[in-house]
Amino acid sequence: MKCIKISVFLTAYLLILSLLFVRRVEAQDTYGSIADFLNRIYGIDNNAGLTAFPVLNIPMGGRAEGMALAFSAVSDDVSFLEFNPAGSSMLQTSEMSFFHNNWIADTKMEGAAYTTRFGDLGFAAGGKWLYMPFTEYNHYGERVSNGYYSEGVVILNTSYNFLSGYYFGGLSLGINLKGAFRLMPDFTDNFDIIAGSGLEQSAVMGMADIGLLTRFDFLKTYYSREKNFSAALVIRNLGPPALGEPLPTVVNAAIAYKPFRPVIFSVDFFQPLNLMDITLSEMPYGALGFSARITSFLSMRAGVMIKAGSSRVTVGSAVTLDNIALDINYTLDLLTQFQPLNRVSIGVRFDLGDKGRSLESNQVEELYLLGLEAFSHGNLTDAVLAWEEALRINPRFDPAKQSLSMIENREDLIQRIEDLFYLDF
Repeated sequence: MKCIKISVFLTAYLLILSLLFVRRVEAQDTYGSIADFLNRIYGIDNNAGLTAFPVLNIPMGGRAEGMALAFSAVSDDVSFLEFNPAGSSMLQTSEMSFFHNNWIADTKMEGAAYTTRFGDLGFAAGGKWLYMPFTEYNHYGERVSNGYYSEGVVILNTSYNFLSGYYFGGLSLGINLKGAFRLMPDFTDNFDIIAGSGLEQSAVMGMADIGLLTRFDFLKTYYSREKNFSAALVIRNLGPPALGEPLPTVVNAAIAYKPFRPVIFSVDFFQPLNLMDITLSEMPYGALGFSARITSFLSMRAGVMIKAGSSRVTVGSAVTLDNIALDINYTLDLLTQFQPLNRVSIGVRFDLGDKGRSLESNQVEELYLLGLEAFSHGNLTDAVLAWEEALRINPRFDPAKQSLSMIENREDLIQRIEDLFYLDF
């Protein structure tokens, strides 16, 4: 069965790539025409490229990249770590993921992330490392310097979910503490390597992300414990300049809606901020993401980002085998040509379990149903015992609270009627 699932997944992915590679020259020209059209409408951003640490703007991969980064309100797997720090306290399961992103030319990125939660308190940690060959030639075409230019980020996360209940998913507040580094190899004066020249261009910097996330039911067409609508507000990369260059700070507002169980639509709006000179901030941009579960083991996603000079289209898919998910995404933008390994990211995600939360939830619902059954037969004592036990396990199970309140109100009403009867005599 696993072999069949893998075969279906690879076939779907190869089909996507085949469609992309058909008439590659004409398609590239078509994409270039579309990009030129968008640039004419949206304009060229003269403030682009003024910030430090571009690694902060490159996603590790996973579902978030497959939805063209429209993920801040979705945040339903470990990819939340780069997009909304509030996500860790709302995840259903603990997860660990490893990523490889084949970015442009010889540039590659490796990443890893882990998340878990205890009740309403979530934790996560992760990091990514971007690297590219650095080669310098002198006027005679001789190689005089080589090595790797690299940037990396380490992230520590925590969040807490306030006011969560049966009908309301709560309001989660999260924070990421991030450390970033940039390593430049020594370069030359065209003849000799200058000792320490790379160190002068290297940098280490600290920053933070702050995020809010809420979930609730809205225009829901199916029954499920999960909430079908979410909203988010995030500010990322808050920190001082690095060697006189501002960090890529951005404010992000987002919503996500699941009209049907297997389908999610998401919309994100981004406003970059240049904290050194607000007038030099980049233009706002937006992203639209889509995800659908095709079968019990196969899901597909797609997205489009509209950004001045850097619009992109992304497609991807994932196959889940037991507790392991394999993600593959392909991104097309102005940095990309149709090549089989250019802008492809691969991720492996491990589901480490939910620490018994689903078992507890099932137990609470069974007790609630037992109480309803006892109540329907007029056995109020057993009904109260069942609902009180459900609340002992989960004090936020609102249906049990409402049922107990109903019985209390009923008893109060009976007592009032009896009191009135005695007053008449």
